[in-house]
Amino acid sequence: MAGIDAPTGGHDRTGTGTHDPADGHVNGGVAAAAQAAAAAGVHAYPRIVATLIRVTGDWSLAEDCTQEALTAALERWPADGVPANPGGWLMTVARNRAIDVLRRAAVERRKLHDLAVLTPVDGQPEPEAGEDVVDDRLRLIFTCCHPALAIEARVALTLRTVCGVPTADIARLLLVSESTMTRRLTRARTRIAQAGIPYRVPSGPALAERLPGVLAVLYLLFTRGYLPDGEPAFADEAVRLARLLDRLMSEQSEVVALLALLLFQHSRRDARRDAAGNLLTLERQDRARWDRAAIAEGLAALVRVRHDGPYAWQARIAACHATAASFDATDWPTIARAYDALADIRPSPVIALNRAVAHGYAYGPVAGLGLLDAMQAGGGLDGNPLAVAARADLVARQGDRLRAAALFREASGMAGPTAQRRALLDRADDLAR
Repeated sequence: MAGIDAPTGGHDRTGTGTHDPADGHVNGGVAAAAQAAAAAGVHAYPRIVATLIRVTGDWSLAEDCTQEALTAALERWPADGVPANPGGWLMTVARNRAIDVLRRAAVERRKLHDLAVLTPVDGQPEPEAGEDVVDDRLRLIFTCCHPALAIEARVALTLRTVCGVPTADIARLLLVSESTMTRRLTRARTRIAQAGIPYRVPSGPALAERLPGVLAVLYLLFTRGYLPDGEPAFADEAVRLARLLDRLMSEQSEVVALLALLLFQHSRRDARRDAAGNLLTLERQDRARWDRAAIAEGLAALVRVRHDGPYAWQARIAACHATAASFDATDWPTIARAYDALADIRPSPVIALNRAVAHGYAYGPVAGLGLLDAMQAGGGLDGNPLAVAARADLVARQGDRLRAAALFREASGMAGPTAQRRALLDRADDLAR
């Protein structure tokens, strides 16, 4: 959409008495250690959990030991200093904790041996590109997306285990209580254990059956990192896993198309905010800051797409934006036709909204507003800020700036993330001026 580029802090303590500089140093050290632990947790959590699940076969043990490692970091790093390899430190502590738990539980010798011989990871480099193409996190995603689990459970389990999203946040996202989500996650893990679901990437018909769910999860992971207030590490991880999946099954057009789509979207990551951190709409971004290497990689992938699936059409749309010399030079008629095709094979309110915007730019705001009215006549996206922002953008292009400004303010009142709300208010202010 033209209007919005889609798909821990502390405080100073003051008082009336004298300030102890050493106290400020201690507080600063605690804050810095907490920040380092949080950052390491985002990057290392999925890798550690996936590795421990592979070795122990126990989902709860893997998650508990990883959480205990993060707690230990918060306790020890302020005094000992942040280690040179925070992720390796966390892996070592989590692994040692798992060994202790398994030893006390008198589990079979083989699991203890497997854990004990894991190579210590302090200073350990990332695997080389030619090494094992199927890593633990990809196995974990395929396990989470097993058809024996309900779709809600697949999404929740992936967000919790692969992305490390807190249970309370998943509950809010899926509109259930935290206790309900906790029970749902417990049932999903129990189901995996009772059904003997293997911890591996399947082959043959089972792979084809599970692949759409895996692709959807990778797209969800990327989206969570790409949102205005999202965690960029999730988007980075989605791209990495998409590359991995492409190496594993490059003959699957939708796998290749998803990789291209993510690369085109991710190429804009450094240009989406100004120096003050404000979100920039597509037409206001400095295209010189777009990642040309990512765009070239996406175009090379797109050439290998042989079939017209949903991700293929979305990748072609993203390619039009990525290769346009300027916003005004964007090939909107091609984008509009691609949305027509996408709406035929995967109709949804969001696709209908983007189709209306594309037609508005390709054939004029009246055409876009007509499609928008038709979509919303059926109740599509009622109360959605992006739908109101789309109408505001089309109304502005008709010349009614005051009404458009009022609509942008209305949309900002519905918006959740702070960055998105501020961007909508900026559009309103620009039009009002």
